[in-house]
Amino acid sequence: MKRILVLGAGLVAGPLVRYLLKVEGFTVTVASRTVEKARALIGDVDNGVARALNVNDETALDALIAEHDLSISLLPYVYHPTVARLCVKHGKQMVTTSYVKPEMQALDADAKAAGVMLLNEIGVDPGIDHMSAMEVIHKIEADGGTLRSFTSNTGGLPAPDANDNPFGYKFSWAPRGVVMAGKNPARYLKDGETVDVPGPELFAHHWPCPIQGFGELEVYPNRDSMPYIDAYGISSVSSMFRGTLRYPGWCDTLKAIVDLGLLDETEREDIAGRSYAQWLAQRLGSSDERVKKDVAQRLGLSMDAKPMADLEWLGLFGNDPIPAADTTDLDVIASRMLAKMRYAPGERDMLVMQHEFVADYGERTEKITATMIDYGIPDGDSSMSRLVGLPAAIAARMILQGEIALTGVHVPIVPEIYEPVLAELATMGISFVETVEHL
Repeated sequence: MKRILVLGAGLVAGPLVRYLLKVEGFTVTVASRTVEKARALIGDVDNGVARALNVNDETALDALIAEHDLSISLLPYVYHPTVARLCVKHGKQMVTTSYVKPEMQALDADAKAAGVMLLNEIGVDPGIDHMSAMEVIHKIEADGGTLRSFTSNTGGLPAPDANDNPFGYKFSWAPRGVVMAGKNPARYLKDGETVDVPGPELFAHHWPCPIQGFGELEVYPNRDSMPYIDAYGISSVSSMFRGTLRYPGWCDTLKAIVDLGLLDETEREDIAGRSYAQWLAQRLGSSDERVKKDVAQRLGLSMDAKPMADLEWLGLFGNDPIPAADTTDLDVIASRMLAKMRYAPGERDMLVMQHEFVADYGERTEKITATMIDYGIPDGDSSMSRLVGLPAAIAARMILQGEIALTGVHVPIVPEIYEPVLAELATMGISFVETVEHL
């Protein structure tokens, strides 16, 4: 009997836990601060256990990890190095969907010495993006090609039938991270030149992106694309870009929010008790009666420009009171967006991922486009939860059953990991459609 510990019972845990509970010979313990959430995931199956855990209690965490063969950390990323260190200490395997941080990479030698694998970035982005890209890159190399350009764009969005607000976006979890993207700088390679985008200018750098089999979205840079040149072993490229997909109009409106200075994280005492219009007017040195006009003037926009209509729809020019829990400008924006941009019962989300590879084969040049469009299940699992949770669950099963036998710190860019995981995802309808164009 193999024992798996799932740390965290958040929105992506459901598909992962249900997958593992169906594997013969597995028991699954779900540990969460709120044990009721863990019980809801487990249900009434015999091979599931719900445990209460304060992850800051390292003694209790240590004991739980020691009792299990593999731990899956769905906790905030700051806890992953602690979980990994304890897994190495007890000679246990670990899986997480988050990016490898330096503290995690530093455990590589110890993990190898302990004979355990610390598998990271095995979700969707990161995760499926790595695996699907490396599958094509390795095929190009095997066919004698040289990769000249690589682009990878991903977005989690409302399905078209649920796209009914002017922002073209809905939140399936806390929006703070999505909104904070407006503060992140970006870097990518274009035609041999490095392009640096300052954080405040991020949303000014966007352009149309046609998605095969769907239509047109817009894309903006996703942080630093440059490290992936080394990670993927593609030093031959003159262009390397990773982007985030949104419905058209998102970037212009988010740029307006950034330009108004509304993503500040400073704790303030002058927010409580104000309406949205009063709060915004104070930030601009205006009055709530003329705040809309002053916002348009500050942004250099006409009163009927789309970003202005979007901000009005959000309620920023209105008299609704700001929730007492909002103590920073970023809180005000994030909580208001969450309140206005939730999925209604029965609505579907959608995850779109598209890679473009330009490869030189000597006498010919090809553009290979690989596209995945996945939809959530009405009144069931979201696409985001499935595509984050299932790769991690599949990899965990394969590690415990000996189908993946590596040690040390890894991400899923090697065939030993991506080939079997992608093959099983394909049996679930999660796969890419490829087209080839001769240039």
